[in-house]
This record gives sequence, C-alpha cells and structure tokens, in this order.
Amino acid sequence: MIIGAHLTIAKGMPAAIELAKSIDGNAFQFFTRNPRGGRARHIGEEEIAEFRKSRLEAGIKCVVGHMPYTINLATNRPDIHDFGKETLREDLERFAAAEVDFLVVHPGSHLGDGVDAGIERIVDALTFVFERYHEEKPVLLLETMAGHGTEVGRNLQELREVFLRLYWPEKMGVCLDSCHLLAAGYDLTNTPGIDQFLEEFDALLGLERMKLMHLNDSKQELGSSIDRHAKIGEGALGMEGIQAIVNHSVLGELPFILESPVDDYPEYGEEIRKVLKLRQPAVDR
Repeated sequence: MIIGAHLTIAKGMPAAIELAKSIDGNAFQFFTRNPRGGRARHIGEEEIAEFRKSRLEAGIKCVVGHMPYTINLATNRPDIHDFGKETLREDLERFAAAEVDFLVVHPGSHLGDGVDAGIERIVDALTFVFERYHEEKPVLLLETMAGHGTEVGRNLQELREVFLRLYWPEKMGVCLDSCHLLAAGYDLTNTPGIDQFLEEFDALLGLERMKLMHLNDSKQELGSSIDRHAKIGEGALGMEGIQAIVNHSVLGELPFILESPVDDYPEYGEEIRKVLKLRQPAVDR
C-alpha cells in the first residue's frame, strides 16, 4: 500500500522525507507555497539533488504537491484568474526538477456566474498552462469537490466537461477525495456504493485518469455538500467505509494521502497505522 499524509516542506524537502518515515509513510503531500497567500520558498539545486537522493534511499513511492487555496481558475476576477494560471504554470515547472509525481489543484468557484462560465474559465486557464508546460512530471490532477457554494467539480460530469473541452490532455488526471465525494452524494461507505461510483467514473472519465486519493473521513453526512474532514474512523465514512475503500480492487491500488485534522504532524502516524490495520492481504481481497 502506498500511504502518507500532508506534511510541511518549510524545513526543506529532504526534511519532509524524514518526517514521512517517522509516521510510517511511504508517500507525502505538501503545499507548493503559502496555502493562504502566494509566497513561494526558494528551492535550490542542492536541495533538489539531496531530496531526490534521500527519496530513493527512503523508498518514498509518491510525492504530491498541492496548490494553495488562493488559486481560483474559475473566478470572474481577471487579476485572480491571471494569478492562478501563472502560479500553476510556475509551480508545475518548479517541481519538475524534483520529479514530484503529481500536483493537485481545486477546479475553482464560479462566484455566481454559473457552472458553464466557471468551466470555460478553467479551460482557458489550463489551455494557457498546457501550451507552456512540457515536462513529464508533475502530472496535474483536478480534485473532486464537496459542492459547497459555487464550487466547480461537485460531480463527475462537471470534471468530464473540463477534460472534454481540453481534448483529454495526457498530463492531467483526477485526485479523489473521500470526504468530498461523500459530501457530494457519492456513497463510499460500502462496496456496492464504491462499485457504482467507479462505474460512473469509468463511463465519464475513464479509470486510467484516476491517479490518487485523499483518504479523509467526513464530519458531515452523505450529500451534505460540506467539506469537513474527520479523523480516520470517526466520521460518516467510519471504519467500515475506510476498510471498504482500502481493500477495494480498484481504489485500494491508488496512492493514499491523509489530510486528517491533527494538531501536529506526528499524529499522522496513528492515523496511518489505523488504515494499515484495516488492509487485508491481497489473497483475501
């Protein structure tokens, strides 16, 4: 199983590897820059070289960058839209040398203009990015959203429309979020519900575009449209839902990143160990 948590690179990317190892992870996610702003820490060639060497030695199988919350590709404000697409392009290029596997971005919010207008602005921004970004990694992932307010990406049809208008770019996939999906009305608490979701995903987007899962329990119930993460097994998904996900023949093969509401990073070790105890041997799945 590939599993890790959202950690910090404030003390350097090599330090994040040590932190991932300390919580029994073989993967981790980090914010590419200040999550509530836009300032980015300089990451030099020496740090990148040390990171790549340390990652190989530590057996870290998946590294994920997450764009800050200030990015809104669906916005009707030109200044924020321009900031979002320029920052996304820059961060894809910044972390290419470090061979970061994926970069996750929220599709954005249309701010009352309607889903179609929001999707058109997302497509405009991503067209700008893909015309300028030519590296193999990171692969850009659009995250599934809970559906709060004017968020775009509350269902698979909206994500499909983005992919369709971009002519199905090879360097873009989907990051699932189990909390967001539950809030959006997709029942992942049991195997039949997961199977139904995957059937829809395959029909609309293709399973090959499913690259990663944020494994989060939810404080709110199915269909709430509210994004509130809970610790593993302490929310509406519960231990049975988490167990169904991690042992599923399709979802169970994805890299998992935990974003539980912990007070300090070492607490993720307990969260990861909860999940590992639920994992059944391959012969039993």
